[in-house]
Amino acid sequence: MRFSVLASGSTGNAVYIETEQQRLLIDCGLSGKKMQQLLDKVGKDPREIDAILVTHEHSDHIKGLGVFARKFQTPIYANAKTWQAMDGHIGDIALDQKFTFETDTSQTFADIDVESFGVSHDAAEPMFFVFHHNRKKLALLTDLGYVSDRIHGYVRESDAFILEANHDIQMLMMGRYPWNVKRRILGDSGHISNEDAGAALTGFLGNTTKHIYLAHLSQDNNMKDLARLSVQQKLEEIGLCVGRDLDLHDTDPKNPTPVAAV
Repeated sequence: MRFSVLASGSTGNAVYIETEQQRLLIDCGLSGKKMQQLLDKVGKDPREIDAILVTHEHSDHIKGLGVFARKFQTPIYANAKTWQAMDGHIGDIALDQKFTFETDTSQTFADIDVESFGVSHDAAEPMFFVFHHNRKKLALLTDLGYVSDRIHGYVRESDAFILEANHDIQMLMMGRYPWNVKRRILGDSGHISNEDAGAALTGFLGNTTKHIYLAHLSQDNNMKDLARLSVQQKLEEIGLCVGRDLDLHDTDPKNPTPVAAV
């Protein structure tokens, strides 16, 4: 199983995952044109995408969904409440391209088994995914206000994580956002901080965990170096050495990560 975080942040999110038999997009949060450009940067043909899985209806996850799906006749999978919430925002989608993938269920896409799980976020019914292929496990979880015990059960001991590290709490509190926005971000339906991400990882990691991608960083209230340092400190507290035991990777709102194997 190979993957690339094509883009991550408040301006748009998308992840590409492939195996020998299947090519998936998770979200399509940039314009159709930009999505094609991102795929081209990692040498992938948008016409070969087998399905798009949607996490939730916020615009930074579905901005290019309708345009991309119509142009390439790509099937779309989302839960019923997300389909309802997307109505009027992605244009008309042919019935033979609309599929349901409910929260807390599993579906198989050729040689990839995908588990969905719900998260706490201010959307209709947000969900994220764990991908299984050849005994390897990739967990994707961003846009969550907190990490529940149930989420731990789904993602624990993954070989690779794409995990939100949205903000530095001090930068957020000292920043320009009005208090109601700060309260939303910090709340149980908002986003997790760098410190929260590091703390969660100390309970997630297994002996086979080798790669952690820090995702959905705020452009106003975080920095890549700061997110990486905060998470690294939490990992060092439990005796792990970044660069020896596992690797931390940045993601970017405009540029994809290199395609990497799980």
